[in-house]
Amino acid sequence: MDDENGPAHWSSSRFNHVITLREEALNYARRIWSDYILMSDCDVFLTNPNTLINLIEQNHVVTAPVLKSDGLYSNFWCGMTNEYYYERTESYKPILNREQIGCFNVPMVHSCVLINLRLKITDQLTFISDKIENYDGPKDDIITFAISANKSNIPMHICNLEHYGYVMIPLEQNDELKLDIQQLINLKLEILNNGPPLYYSEIFNSDVILPVKDKLGFSEVFMINLVRRPERRRRMNLCFDELSLNVTMVDAVDGRSLNDTTLREMGIGFMPEFSDPYHKRPMTLGEIGCFLSHFKVWNKIIENNYATTMVLEDDVRFEPYFRVKVLNIMKEAEKLGEWDLIYLGRKRLVESSEPWVSRYLVQAGYSYWTLGYVLSYRGAKKLLNGKPLKNMVPVDEYLPILFDKHPKDNWKGYFPQRDLIAYSAAPLLIYPTHYTGEKGYVSDTEDSKLIPPELIPGSGPSSSISVGMRDDL
Repeated sequence: MDDENGPAHWSSSRFNHVITLREEALNYARRIWSDYILMSDCDVFLTNPNTLINLIEQNHVVTAPVLKSDGLYSNFWCGMTNEYYYERTESYKPILNREQIGCFNVPMVHSCVLINLRLKITDQLTFISDKIENYDGPKDDIITFAISANKSNIPMHICNLEHYGYVMIPLEQNDELKLDIQQLINLKLEILNNGPPLYYSEIFNSDVILPVKDKLGFSEVFMINLVRRPERRRRMNLCFDELSLNVTMVDAVDGRSLNDTTLREMGIGFMPEFSDPYHKRPMTLGEIGCFLSHFKVWNKIIENNYATTMVLEDDVRFEPYFRVKVLNIMKEAEKLGEWDLIYLGRKRLVESSEPWVSRYLVQAGYSYWTLGYVLSYRGAKKLLNGKPLKNMVPVDEYLPILFDKHPKDNWKGYFPQRDLIAYSAAPLLIYPTHYTGEKGYVSDTEDSKLIPPELIPGSGPSSSISVGMRDDL
């Protein structure tokens, strides 16, 4: 269109063109007495051959399949404001992640939509705002369609009964079209990692010239991986090939190799007052191995005098444009001046007390997980100076203790020097590949043995060891 500034610019003429195309398609299906019309955008990849049959079987008026991306973006909204903008709701993630299974009534579906034209009420559906009485929304095809359904009391449903496919994340107006190639690569990884059988990914099989790998400006990039988890190492190496990241592997300390004798030989003691906040139990051998693996990385940073280091675990997925976003975050950190640790991925445990410090960074509050983070030399030194092996707790409890955001004051008392400066990317750049309870979820910390009771502080004559559960390695 003549008034477009680029391929991602949605000008008024582009909206008019798309609105006209959608309305013409809908009216054509009506004229030829179609029972159904499935409208699917070109950035949708349906990988389930039974998608159409499955949606028809639900017998709803308007139905859409949940489509995954390599982020939280999808083809539905669970909430809409009075001004017809997207509204975040608590029900969105459980539906997207299939923590709740079924078909759900929602205010917006788009990109891939099935309409049951056998029902007379669908004559009220339209993409043209002028056809809607007292229309007060924007000139936008998907919003107009949603408003026409709402005003006609037509329910729209999103279904996640099966895995149906994927959708690309829309480009922002200033994004270059070439970045879409990276999104395709990320989408291929998502299908390989979490999608249906591998033959569905054959549509992506083509020769790709990968750029030369670098460390994204960091002194080093480490990935922690258990030797007995080679499948994770292979998957992550594929990710690093696509992301052009030069990464050094660190063999994780395997909790299965630990026992009371090895722990004593290492001089490890455990916080006497520790009990897992949720499960009310001591640490597991897997959690101890997890801590020692990160502790190994912190020592490498000091030994090699690394100024900045990215630390990754082996069960993560990366957000689109990961490289660009990391570079932007590090530029902001540099402008802030002093910093010690930046979370790239985490489980946020507080909804307040996290003020913004820049466009993409917030001051980190009490958090779980050590999926991925950036650490400065000074930050590594502070973590080691805390002498955590004398009063060990899970590593994701230790970090918020050191930046003085842990809710348990009695735990913080064991570490008097709590001046770690910690920020977090917002939004996050790294997420787990699987969540607890999902198919394919494996935890080498949670599914690990507990230390014998006689080694827990206060329960035996010669030990100060306690036990729990948390991060996956």
